[in-house]
Amino acid sequence: MLKYAIIFAIISLIAGALGFTGIAAGSAGIAKILFFLFLALTVLFVVLAMLGVGAARKALR
Repeated sequence: MLKYAIIFAIISLIAGALGFTGIAAGSAGIAKILFFLFLALTVLFVVLAMLGVGAARKALR
């Protein structure tokens, strides 16, 4: 997901440099959404790992 956010950010930069402001704004919006979704999922998985929730905990029981 972070990969796609970076790709859309690069597309936005190139489109902005070439004068395609509509495409640049759309790509920047998509990149922003993907980045924050990636960030939220990362935080969620880190919290779950800290709590020990998951297959590893169930396997140990």
